[in-house]
Amino acid sequence: MGIVKRDALRTTLISYVGLVLGYLNKAFLFIIFLTTIEIGLVNLLITTSLLFAQLTNLGSVYVTWRFFPFFRNKEKKNYGFLLFNVLVVCLGIALFTFLYWLFFPQITSYFKEKSPLFVSYAWWVIPVGIGNVVFMLFENYMRGLFKNILPVFLQDIGLRLVTTVLLVFYALKWISFPIFFSALMLSNLLPALVLFFYLIWKGELTFSLRDITVPKRFRKIIVSFSLFSYVNTMATILVVSMDAVMIGSMIGLAATGVYTTMVQITSATLVPFRSMTRVSAPIVAKLWKEKDLKGLQSIYRKSSGAGLFIGLVSFLVIWLPVEELFSFLQADFKAGIPVLLFLLIGRVVDMYCGLNGIIFSTSRKYKYDLLFTLFLCFGVYVLNLILIPKYGIAGVGFATGFIYVFYNFARSLYIYRAYGLNPFHLSQWKPLALFGLVLMVYYILRFWLPFSPDLSLAQKLLRLFVIEGYVLCAFIAPTLWFNLEPESAGYARSFLQEVKRKLIKSYF
Repeated sequence: MGIVKRDALRTTLISYVGLVLGYLNKAFLFIIFLTTIEIGLVNLLITTSLLFAQLTNLGSVYVTWRFFPFFRNKEKKNYGFLLFNVLVVCLGIALFTFLYWLFFPQITSYFKEKSPLFVSYAWWVIPVGIGNVVFMLFENYMRGLFKNILPVFLQDIGLRLVTTVLLVFYALKWISFPIFFSALMLSNLLPALVLFFYLIWKGELTFSLRDITVPKRFRKIIVSFSLFSYVNTMATILVVSMDAVMIGSMIGLAATGVYTTMVQITSATLVPFRSMTRVSAPIVAKLWKEKDLKGLQSIYRKSSGAGLFIGLVSFLVIWLPVEELFSFLQADFKAGIPVLLFLLIGRVVDMYCGLNGIIFSTSRKYKYDLLFTLFLCFGVYVLNLILIPKYGIAGVGFATGFIYVFYNFARSLYIYRAYGLNPFHLSQWKPLALFGLVLMVYYILRFWLPFSPDLSLAQKLLRLFVIEGYVLCAFIAPTLWFNLEPESAGYARSFLQEVKRKLIKSYF
C-alpha cells in the first residue's frame, strides 16, 4: 500500500481543494445566481453527456487500466496501446454522433412536455461527451503509468476554477445565460486537450500505425473483456444517468436541479475514496497478473476499513447539521432532505465494500459482474417508475440508495465465494459502535436544543461550527488516536509527518 498511500495522499489533497471549489460552485454560487430550472438544465446536460461518453468509448477505457500492465514496454513504445485505443474511441464518437443526429427528434420528444428548455440545448451533449470520453481514456492510461496528479488537478481544480470564473462573470452580468452555458460546456474539453498535448510531449502518444503491435494472443482476450466491460459499465452509467433523465421527463427541470444537487453533495463523500481507487486500480490488475491472492486480500481489507471510516465521517459531517445547512438554501431544496439521507446510506455501504468493483472487473470472472449490474439497472428503473408518481424525488433517492446497498453486499458475497477474498473484519465493529454512540448522544442533545429557522445568521453558523466540532472531537479524533481503524490512522500519521518534514525543510 506504499504507492497507494503516497499518491492517494497527494490526490486527496488536490481533490479536497477541488471539493472546496466544487462546493463553492454547486452549493453556493449555483444556488445563489441560478434558478432551480437552470441548475437542472446544466446538470441534466452534463449527465446525458456522460452517458454519451460511455457509449462512445466502446470498452477502450476499461481495457486500458486492465491490460496496460501487460503492454508496458518503453522500448517497444508500449506496443502502440494508447494509439490503438484512441482509434477505437474515434470510431465510437463517429458512430454515436451519427446515431444521435439520426434519432434527435425522438430523443428530445421525451423531454418536450416537462423540460422544454433542455430541447433547445440538447446538441451540447456531443461536444461535452467527446471531452469526457477522451479525458477518461487519457486519465486511465496515466493511471497505468502511475501518474495520477495531473488528471486529478485538471478535473478537480482546473475545470472548477473555470466554472467559478464563469459564474462570477454571469453574476456581474458581463455575460448572458446562453453565453455562460456555452462557455461552461466548452470548458469540459479543456482537461482532455491538456492531457492530449502532455502525452504527445512525453512521447506516449504517437500517430504511426506501425507502432500498433498488439500480440495476437491478447486480441481475443481484449475484445472479450472490452465487450463485457462496455455493457457492464454502460449499465452502471445508465443507473447514474437514469435518475436525472427520468426526473427531467416525469417531473421537470426544477426537480432535476434539486435532485442532482443532492447527488453532488453526496458525491463529495467519495473524494478521498476515489483518490484511493484511482491509485489502486493498476495495482489490483498487477496483483491478478501475478496471481497474488494474499496481496489482493490485504489491499481489499485495507480499502474496506479506510472506506468505512471515510463513509461514516462523511455521513456525520453532512447529515448531523442537515437542518442548519438547508436553512441557507432556497426553500425548494428542502424537498431534497430525504433524498440526501438515502443517498448517503448508499454511499457509506459503497465505500465500506472497498474495491469490490475493481477486483471483480479485473478478475477472470468479470463476465458475471454484468448480471449484478443489470440487476442494479433494472431495479432502479422499476422502483423509479413505481415511486416517482407517489413520492417524487424522495422515491428516487430511496430506490437508488436501497438498490446500491443490496448490489454492493451481493457482489462482495460473490467475490468471497469465488476467491475467498473478504473485505470485512471483526475489528471494524469498533468504529461502527463509536458511530452509533455519537449519533445517539447527538440526538439526545438535539432534543434539548432543537433548531429554529428563526435563528439569526450568526446563530446558525455557530450551531454549524459546534456540530462539526462535535464530529471531530467525538468520532474522528478518537478513531485515529486510539487506532480504531488502522489504515485511516496510518494515512493521518503519514500526512502529519509529511507536513512536519516540509515545515522543517522550509524553516531550517
